[in-house]
Amino acid sequence: MEKEINALYRAYKDGKDSRRSFLRKLALITGSSAAAVALFPVLEENDLKAAGTTGRASPELSIGFVKYPAETGDMRAYQARPKKGKKLPGVIVIHENRGLVPHIQDVTRRMAGEGFLALAPDALSPLGGTPDDTSNVGEMFRKLDSEKTTKNFVAAVRYLKTNPLCSGKVGCTGFCWGGAMTNQVAVNAPDLDAAVPYYGRQPAPEDVEKIRAPIMAHYAGNDPGINAGIPAFEEALKKYGKEYQIFMYDGAMHAFNNDSNPERYNEKAAKLAWERTVGFFKEKLK
Repeated sequence: MEKEINALYRAYKDGKDSRRSFLRKLALITGSSAAAVALFPVLEENDLKAAGTTGRASPELSIGFVKYPAETGDMRAYQARPKKGKKLPGVIVIHENRGLVPHIQDVTRRMAGEGFLALAPDALSPLGGTPDDTSNVGEMFRKLDSEKTTKNFVAAVRYLKTNPLCSGKVGCTGFCWGGAMTNQVAVNAPDLDAAVPYYGRQPAPEDVEKIRAPIMAHYAGNDPGINAGIPAFEEALKKYGKEYQIFMYDGAMHAFNNDSNPERYNEKAAKLAWERTVGFFKEKLK
């Protein structure tokens, strides 16, 4: 039951289902509308834990917010890079369905600490940006135009490619909603050099032909909703002769990389996936 409820909730938070429809489906699982209504705030509270703060900025990093031109106007993004060093390969970090929260800023700093020019765009920039109170952020995501949002992230590739601090090589990684967007960036940005989606919804099989970047995809073993799309995705990757790697982390749950959410975080899976991700970027972006 827990797996089914979590899958339904993720679909709702990703904007694929309305609140009314979600509660109706939840009632069928829990047995009553009253039980569904009572469970809803618990799910919301657990989800909010994923937006917690982890880690602090290192004095060895240069961090701050920047803007870059995109489809809907200027996009706000969090940028981090080592203070010392030559031009660096760029890595776009795409947030979950909570927006550009402190946890994702921390992940961006971690990526910079590995020797990259890391950039985390805020998908909600067209709506004023991610609010401090993210309790209603799901409604904001549902207002986004999916095609324009994808173009906003593709524009981040161009921004880094032409950035004087960047070597010209650019990769992209993202988590949950950001994992799905990473796949879309790979489809729509032919000059992307590497993509690493974490437990992200896969692109349509017919769109896989457009992918030029090598793919490394991470999936949680306990994530049936997302994992249902793996066979068709892998079949398309093979059909079109794409370079890819798929890793499954048995026993891990969706959002296993989020160390600000103790109910989801899986240290063993997260560390292994991170090591693989960094190694992949260092190989493909050199």
